[in-house]
Amino acid sequence: MMTYKGFVGFVEYDDEARIFSGEVINTRTVITFQGTTVDEVENEFHASVDDYLEWCKEDGVEPEKPYSGKFNVRLSPLFHSQVAVAAKKLGLSLNGFVEKSLHDEINSMQLPF
Repeated sequence: MMTYKGFVGFVEYDDEARIFSGEVINTRTVITFQGTTVDEVENEFHASVDDYLEWCKEDGVEPEKPYSGKFNVRLSPLFHSQVAVAAKKLGLSLNGFVEKSLHDEINSMQLPF
């Protein structure tokens, strides 16, 4: 994965086409890029993000922000109760408990950001 201006690009190698193909994965907008070398795919990632931002500016559209910091989680009522009790036992709000749990999980994955 790579990051640029808050956007995260995920790259895969297509061994049949012998090309790196990438996509920005932290927006609903489809932003893709490709290249045959690491340098080329990185440059194309930057260019694709810049093109998207320029297109937004020209059309008077607000660029999609990668994330707002809010999301809704739907749980079964029983699990919701269990999570709320676990949070209370740790002296955390439900939001704090979920944030801590997700933070711990992300840290275990050793992501580059």
